[in-house]
Amino acid sequence: MRNFYIIKEYENKNINLPVRATSYSAGYDFESAEDYIIKAKELCLIKTGIKAQMNNDEVLKIYPRSSLAKKKGLFLANHVGIIDSDYYNNPDNEGHIMINVYNFTDKDVTINKGERIAQGI
Repeated sequence: MRNFYIIKEYENKNINLPVRATSYSAGYDFESAEDYIIKAKELCLIKTGIKAQMNNDEVLKIYPRSSLAKKKGLFLANHVGIIDSDYYNNPDNEGHIMINVYNFTDKDVTINKGERIAQGI
């Protein structure tokens, strides 16, 4: 029953479902669904356009890609995102997975649509 789906708002916006980069990858890569400019020392909620369906006793953990801090100067504001199984089809936002990042640099950082920013395990 584990599956990723594109939420309705992004169905016709060229969104890629999360995939494992290799057969031995621990997690599924999540991409940004939009372009963002994240101001220095600011938080940004990056939309993925994705929701996750899981078994009732499972959780999806969202971690930053290892290059996010070094190459972009960003880290996950909550360090690890937790997606509960009952978040799927949440009536408030359809279970949309969003990645909360903080720009710890003194410069604006650009994230482009389709850029891999996190991984789900």
